[in-house]
Amino acid sequence: MNQISPTLSPDFSALDRDLQTLSAASETWARTSPQERIKVLEEIKDNLMEVAQGWAQTAARRKLIPAGSPLEGEEWISGPYAVMGACNGLIETLSGMEGKAFLKRLKTRQTASDQLSVQVLPHSIFDRLLLSGVTAEVWMERGVTKSDLPAQTASAYDIPNGARKGKVALVLGAGNIASIAPLDVFQKAFGEHQVVILKMNPVNDYLTEYLEAALKPLITRGALRIVKGGADVGAYLCDHPAVDEIHITGAEASHDAIVWGTGEEGKTNKAAGTPKISKPVTSELGAVCPTIVVPGPWSRADLQFQAEHLATQKLHNSGFNCVACQMLILPRDWTHKQTLLDNLRDVMGNLQARQAYYPGAEDRMAQFASHSEAATQFDRGAAPACVVVPVQGEADKWFTQNEVFAPALSTHEIGGENPEAYLIEAVRYANDSLHGTLGANILIHPATIKRIGKTRFEEIIADLRYGAIAVNAWTGLAFLATACPWGAFPGHTLDNVGSGIGFAHNTYMFDRPERVVVSAPWRPYPRNNLSGGFTLLPRPPWFVTNTRQHVLGRLLTRFEYRPSWLKLPRIFVNALRG
Repeated sequence: MNQISPTLSPDFSALDRDLQTLSAASETWARTSPQERIKVLEEIKDNLMEVAQGWAQTAARRKLIPAGSPLEGEEWISGPYAVMGACNGLIETLSGMEGKAFLKRLKTRQTASDQLSVQVLPHSIFDRLLLSGVTAEVWMERGVTKSDLPAQTASAYDIPNGARKGKVALVLGAGNIASIAPLDVFQKAFGEHQVVILKMNPVNDYLTEYLEAALKPLITRGALRIVKGGADVGAYLCDHPAVDEIHITGAEASHDAIVWGTGEEGKTNKAAGTPKISKPVTSELGAVCPTIVVPGPWSRADLQFQAEHLATQKLHNSGFNCVACQMLILPRDWTHKQTLLDNLRDVMGNLQARQAYYPGAEDRMAQFASHSEAATQFDRGAAPACVVVPVQGEADKWFTQNEVFAPALSTHEIGGENPEAYLIEAVRYANDSLHGTLGANILIHPATIKRIGKTRFEEIIADLRYGAIAVNAWTGLAFLATACPWGAFPGHTLDNVGSGIGFAHNTYMFDRPERVVVSAPWRPYPRNNLSGGFTLLPRPPWFVTNTRQHVLGRLLTRFEYRPSWLKLPRIFVNALRG
């Protein structure tokens, strides 16, 4: 009688072979020239365009989005579009690597906090047309000056080709947003000269065949291998002697399990300051991300548009974003507060029903609601209701320290009628009370900024310790605009990792960014023109209320692939219809 041993060890020999291939190619890849890497990126663009539609549609179906739904646009924009944009950004940087010439095309200034700021968006006439009124500035760490910016940028390329040493990086992919894994691969391969073994997250490993096709130029050069598997595969790779560095996008608990271990072992190691592994570990982890609503003279139309904006910040990707708004900070004494909340409830209720596809969401939402007797729900029809909990005192501390990663939202109110004093207190609350430093949003009327003073406003947001700050925008825009470094505010450590260590994306390869500040027009076109604005951005394509985002996502991806004036009219027409 045949018997099967219950103690059979899994066969990881295929992983060993992949790592052997990568190790053998690591030095060759590290020493490839910028010209060769540009060729690789051009090939990736060609391959990506061939699989983009299948990628976006497959991801949409797996996330339970019906065929033809406008929400399919999310999978275009946060998938192929973002990766295509990163290819273009890296090509530009590599093309101007000699003497860091690419920096000469970037505007700089000193901020009110006396930091060097580099404008990365807009950067071209097409940026000014397609993202009219949107800006993105990278604020450098204190001490970086304009004169030494070249020395603080792309320093990995200052090492002569022949002196570069090959390394193998393990990238542990995220399960929520499709472009995260390939963008993390780009950071290691092009920003740090490392070959990569990408371990897909089981939640979205259906993307493997599309990534293998798109990134084939890296695979054929021995610079990339993509593998599937569960926690056992991840643990094996983390501990493998051929792996030199690790990058993870995910939860703080997953990071700590890798660095310190699990259970009692993990607690003991962390308390003693003795990590389980000695390899460098970088990370992008979650947070309780805030949106600060500043009181001001909002019109009825402003209240409706910003309600759509808040719904997007919470429900994009069905709420499964590390940078989703989780704490809505409101002015208690503002006459429009309740109207804004009522509008937000209505917007959520009128959206196309969307299921909570990510594993464990139902349990996390139930846990979220169980921690407060004041929990209410914003009905979303056939979709799970958004759980809303008011948070005020120490008794509600759980909500300030735990990322929910689901359609759930906390609110916190701050009193006072003076906008400047209110904003200062809101910044203090976000810094001192909320877990993580990944992204923070501020919604503020232009007249209120004028009242506070532009310089004073910038001084206040300089105190907001987040890796991405969005003014009248969502920090998700800083993720999509891959010229922006993406990561937590610097200063986290392995034993207090918060929202992570290091930056990704960052196609200009800045070595010492502190944060990104993105801003967008207060009102959409054409309504903004009626109030003296001169921007052309209608309802943005990443808004969950945009009814043409599935068309725009496809058109914008094709535009990024091969920019052309002839492609603009269709984009503009659909943008206005959205």
